[in-house]
Amino acid sequence: MIEVLLVEDDPGIVENLTRFLSGEGFSVTPARSRREALERISPETDLVLLDVGLPDGNGFAVCGELKKDFGTPVIFLTASGDEFSVVTGLELGADDYVAKPFRPRELVSRMRTVLRRTGKASSVVELGDLRVDTEKAQVTKNGREIFLSALEYRLLLVFLNNRGLVLSRSKLLEEIWDVAGDFVNDNTLTVYIKRLRDKLGDDPADPGIIKTVRGLGYKVDE
Repeated sequence: MIEVLLVEDDPGIVENLTRFLSGEGFSVTPARSRREALERISPETDLVLLDVGLPDGNGFAVCGELKKDFGTPVIFLTASGDEFSVVTGLELGADDYVAKPFRPRELVSRMRTVLRRTGKASSVVELGDLRVDTEKAQVTKNGREIFLSALEYRLLLVFLNNRGLVLSRSKLLEEIWDVAGDFVNDNTLTVYIKRLRDKLGDDPADPGIIKTVRGLGYKVDE
């Protein structure tokens, strides 16, 4: 799974973008300051989304330090029309920039382009005989492709990205809300979980993938 460090001090952006990127198959670690960014970066980090303005410094200094110590790809998040920030960021070695406000799907496309260009685009998640290629949005089991709707696919990614954790029905609804342009309520969620289990060949009586935790929700084991 692609590990993303999101360095952004706006709580709303952090919450919404983390939710969206998690649904797209990314694992997101938030950092809201220069200090947190330097503490949370690791050799396993595949990509950094970096805001220019931080409460304890600026993103330019962070970019220089991250590039020097880790060489991790960096995409700057800049204010719309801030040409100086764009030029400065690129001169410091940033791999791309995205102007705020941005469309999440455009950001994901730019992220995947940078990951491919820098050789960090491995995006295959495996769980037993289930294999999910998030780059191709392809799901296979025992080598046989499984065709999922957009909402079924997003639901599967949410489970895989939260392996080992119990997800309540309300949490699942938050994660997949209106992703396919359809209204999703509690009854609809039940239908989609059943459809997903059916397509994965996951026996409800003895599920090997999506397990029901009675009274709490669902989980996928690590």
